[in-house]
Amino acid sequence: MADAEFSALIHTHRGYLLRVAVLQLRDGDLAEDVVQDTLVAALQGAKGFSGRSSLKTWLTGILKHKIVDAIRKKGREPVVSSLDDECQIDEFDALFDESGHWENPPATWGDPEGELSRQQFFDIVDFCLEKLPPNTARVFMMREVMELEGEEICKELSITSTNLWVILYRARVALRQCLEQNWFMRGGRAA
Repeated sequence: MADAEFSALIHTHRGYLLRVAVLQLRDGDLAEDVVQDTLVAALQGAKGFSGRSSLKTWLTGILKHKIVDAIRKKGREPVVSSLDDECQIDEFDALFDESGHWENPPATWGDPEGELSRQQFFDIVDFCLEKLPPNTARVFMMREVMELEGEEICKELSITSTNLWVILYRARVALRQCLEQNWFMRGGRAA
């Protein structure tokens, strides 16, 4: 594949990469820089792309490293009181009965694989992630998108493993509720 073709092909993923970077970094300018660094690294390492994974997966891998580097370089300390506030899960107790089962089971999600192929679904996922408190979204993205280990996240954010798991629990419950309200209960249509 010619360099110009490869360049055009990787730029088709720029929007996706930028959404991931903005959600993780919560800084549009820094996200732009990180995505630009990712695209430059991909162009420079084009010969390293063997095609064993999708181009999007390969680019996301590069982006993950660039985001981690940016977080470390920025060296910002999370506000611990803010993380503690986000760890309050008392409001979720009402969702479960005495035995720990859902009071009202989650609504059927239909065919999730079919839904994943729809761009509107990703728009709603982005919307739901943006509604999360910033540190909660950051922790969720570090774990689920960037696939960082819990120990590394705790070290980066100076939190305990208990706080990490509470934050991830809170994020998953909030995302589930948001997706049910804004996607699945609307029959897979954006609001």
